[in-house]
Amino acid sequence: MNTNTQTLQGILSIAALICLVVGFFNLFTPEVNDILYNRIFYILIGASFFLQAPTLTNKNFLYPMYLAAGMCILGAFLPTDSEFTMVKTIGLFAGVILSIFSRPKLTRK
Repeated sequence: MNTNTQTLQGILSIAALICLVVGFFNLFTPEVNDILYNRIFYILIGASFFLQAPTLTNKNFLYPMYLAAGMCILGAFLPTDSEFTMVKTIGLFAGVILSIFSRPKLTRK
């Protein structure tokens, strides 16, 4: 992973964390909190997963990570009263699990 991609992924992750905290603590109007907490957060996480996908050590996880990113981004645009709102949550959990299991293994000497 080159430095620009790492930097961009770090910025996206920090921005997503800020959206999550601001939305959780209701620091703005309910409408703004909803946009930050239920939409922008998932868009930023999906973009981060998209950037992370080519860098995974297990290439079998490449397309599932793209799918998780797409689910996060697509789910962010679904209406909150839709029966498919779990798509973004499933994408979030899938992306986190894929990134955990695709970490490089530490070898002991």
